[in-house]
Amino acid sequence: MKKILFVDDEPKLLEGLQRMLRTKRREWDMTFVTSASDALAAMEKEPFHILVTDMRMPGMDGSELLKKVEEFHPQVVRIVLSGHTDKEMILRTVGPAHQYLSKPCDVEALKATLSRACSLSDILSDAGLVRVVSGIESLPSIPSLYSEVLQEINSPEGSLNKVGEIITKDFGMSAKILQLVSSSFFGLPTHVSNPVRACQLLGLETIKALVLSVGIFSQFSKSRDFSVDALWEHSMSTALLARDMAVKANLGQDSVDDAFMAGLLHDIGKLILMDKTPEEFRQICELANSTNCSALEAEQRVLGTTHAQVGAYLLGIWGLPEPIVEAVAWHHSPKNRHGGTLDTITAVHLAETQESGNAEN
Repeated sequence: MKKILFVDDEPKLLEGLQRMLRTKRREWDMTFVTSASDALAAMEKEPFHILVTDMRMPGMDGSELLKKVEEFHPQVVRIVLSGHTDKEMILRTVGPAHQYLSKPCDVEALKATLSRACSLSDILSDAGLVRVVSGIESLPSIPSLYSEVLQEINSPEGSLNKVGEIITKDFGMSAKILQLVSSSFFGLPTHVSNPVRACQLLGLETIKALVLSVGIFSQFSKSRDFSVDALWEHSMSTALLARDMAVKANLGQDSVDDAFMAGLLHDIGKLILMDKTPEEFRQICELANSTNCSALEAEQRVLGTTHAQVGAYLLGIWGLPEPIVEAVAWHHSPKNRHGGTLDTITAVHLAETQESGNAEN
């Protein structure tokens, strides 16, 4: 059973949650506490899979609790459930919180969010990698694109569309900006797979605060042993091919956007491994180069999993649209989830296969 910890200083609200979630008692082991200190004490006694916390509480507030849980229990999926819209407080949660739900929250939406978070353990089961991935607040960006975003934001004539177009070129920035519009961090829970549209919804002032004050974007260190250029070129080519396939199949604009973004993010697990587990990534590269095994086989030998599962886990706990998460998870093995028609998963698989073949020729 998955263990879920709910924290809110209003006992009646907790009682209401208990009643609403009673039907899930055979699936979830739920604990309800009325303070952040009680939550931390409970987490010291036993492990939890998910934390659901209010923001404004006496003593230690939700953002402080999230930071402590991120530091001492990074493997826990951290979800905010709050009715407060104070922008400064919300900005403090953007880093340590994985998702944000607004009160009043529809019970079915809450169940769906928690069920999805619980199911992610089926994607990535290695405890060490779960701790690493769950502790990620941002992904490194290509230095030139990171500089372009800063320049555009700081320009007196800065354009939201231009900022969005730059972000669309970068997998790290794209994933982070979609996280913020896929949940209710800023009251905008909607299916958005286009970073330009995401920026338009957030607004330039919010983007400025997120980038300049909160630091939601970071850049690759130039001292890294691994070059991200080839990964970027492959990802962008795959994204463009997947989008073209979706357009030709008349899948609709949302699916076209999903196909492009899933193509861009399909190898984001490699970016995570490069940045967060460089020694293991080096071993994978050396094993693949010194033997006849594929990179996927090398990942399985070294990590017991693949970059596809690593990337999908992060995007899943960040609450990105499900078609994107599934396409990232299964882009090497679409038959495991394929329904027989061209969809986001198969579009990305076919695009990735074609692009890899072109690169070898």
